[in-house]
Amino acid sequence: MATLYTSQGLAVEIGQGPQEGQLNGWRLAGFASLVAPIYAAQLPLAVHLPAIYAQQFHLSLSVIGAIFLAERLWGAFADPLVGALSDSTRTRFGRRRPWIVAGAVIFGAATAALYFPSAQLVTPLYLGVALFAVYLGSSMISIPHLAWSGEISGAYHERTRIQTFHTVAGSIALLAVLVLPTIIDQVNPADASLKLAAIGTVVIGSLVVALPLTLRSFPEPDLPVAPRQRLAFGDTVTVLLRDPLLRRVLLSDFAVTIGQSTRGGLIVFFVTFYMGLPQWASGLFLFQFIFGVVAGPIWAQIGYRIGKHRAAVAGELVQVATNLGLFFVVPGQIGLVLALTMAQGLAQGSGNLMLRSMVADVADAHRLRTGQDRTALFFSAFSLSAKAGMAVAVGVALPLVAWLGFDPKAATNSPEALRGLLWVFALGPAIAHLVSAALVHGFPLTQARHADIRRALAERDAVPAE
Repeated sequence: MATLYTSQGLAVEIGQGPQEGQLNGWRLAGFASLVAPIYAAQLPLAVHLPAIYAQQFHLSLSVIGAIFLAERLWGAFADPLVGALSDSTRTRFGRRRPWIVAGAVIFGAATAALYFPSAQLVTPLYLGVALFAVYLGSSMISIPHLAWSGEISGAYHERTRIQTFHTVAGSIALLAVLVLPTIIDQVNPADASLKLAAIGTVVIGSLVVALPLTLRSFPEPDLPVAPRQRLAFGDTVTVLLRDPLLRRVLLSDFAVTIGQSTRGGLIVFFVTFYMGLPQWASGLFLFQFIFGVVAGPIWAQIGYRIGKHRAAVAGELVQVATNLGLFFVVPGQIGLVLALTMAQGLAQGSGNLMLRSMVADVADAHRLRTGQDRTALFFSAFSLSAKAGMAVAVGVALPLVAWLGFDPKAATNSPEALRGLLWVFALGPAIAHLVSAALVHGFPLTQARHADIRRALAERDAVPAE
C-alpha cells in the first residue's frame, strides 16, 4: 500500500483497505452533518408538501405536479453551472466554502417561506418562487459539498466510508422530520400548518448547527494546478454526456430516484386511502428510516467485500422484491406493510451510497484521461439526475393517479381508483429499481482499476513538484 500526503496533510491511499489510513471519525461526522438540513428539507418536499398544499391550501394536484416538474427541470441549467463555477473558483477560503456559505443563506430564507407560509399568501406563484429558491440554495450547498467529499480522500473504500457518514447523517435528519409529524398525526392529524412548522424548524435548526461544523472539519486539499477550461453550457453538457462511465452512473441514479420519489410521493395517499390507516401515514416513514440509520454501515460492509457496483445491484434487487410485495397487502391490516417497510428501510441507502461513491472514482478516471479536474461538475450532474428523477416521479405519478380516478379531496374513492393507486405505488418503483440494477451491472471501474488510476495520477502530479 502506498500513502501520499497533500500539503494540507490529507491522506491519499493507493490500494487502501477499509481499515487503513482512515480519516478522523469525529471530523468526518462534522463534515457530513451538512447533509442533514438538505435531507430534512428534500424528503418532505416529495412526501408531505404535495399533500399539505393540496389539502390545506387547495392547490390542485396537477398544478403542484407541474410546478415541481418545472422547478426540477430548471435545475438542468443551474446545477451544471454551479458545479463548473465551483471547480473554477479560486479564493483564499477555498473553492467550495464560499459557495456553501452563500447557498446556506438562500436555502435558509427560502425554507422559512416554504415551511412557515401564510394561508393568505399561498398561490401557485408563491409555491413556485419558494421552491425555486430552495433548489438553488440546496444546489449551492450540496454540489460543492459532494465534490469536497470526493477530494478529502482518493481511496476507493475510504470514499465509501465518507458517503456512509453522509447516509447516516441524512437518515438521522429524516428521522427527526418524521418523528414530529408522526406525533402530530396522533394528537391532531388535521393540523397541517403545525406539521409544516415542525419540519421547517428541524431544517433551519440543523443548518445553523451543521454549517460551522462542516466549514471547520477539513482543509480543502491543494490540487495540482492544471489549465482551466471555461466551457459554454452546450460544451459542458457534451462533456458530461460523452463520459460513458458517468453516463451509466447518472442513468442508474435517475432510475433509483424515480423509484424512491414515486413511493415517497404516494405513500401518504396509499396508507390513508388504500390501506384505510391515516394514523399510520407518517408512522410508516418513521419506521422505515429507523432501519435506514443502520442501513448505511451494513451496505458499506457489503461494498467492502463485493465492490461498489455489485452492492448497488444487490440493494436495488432487494427493493424490487419489496415493492412487488405490496401487491399482497390487505387493506386495514398493517402486518405485511410493516415487514415490507422494514425491508425497504434496510435497503434504501444501498444504491444512493454506492453511486455517490462511484462518482468521485469516475472523476478520477476523467482527470487522468483529460487533465481536467471536474469533480464538482460531475457531482452537479449527479445531483441533476436525482432532481430530474424526483421531478419525473412527482410530475408523472400524481397526474397519473388523478387520471386513474383518484382524488385526495374526495370523501371516498372508487375501488378502481384505489387499485390504480396501488399499481402506480407498487409497480412504478419496482420497474425503476430493476432498470437501475441493470444499468450498473458489470461496471468496469473496480477497486483494482481505480488503484491503477490513483497511482498514475499520483505519479503525474508529482512531476511538477520535482
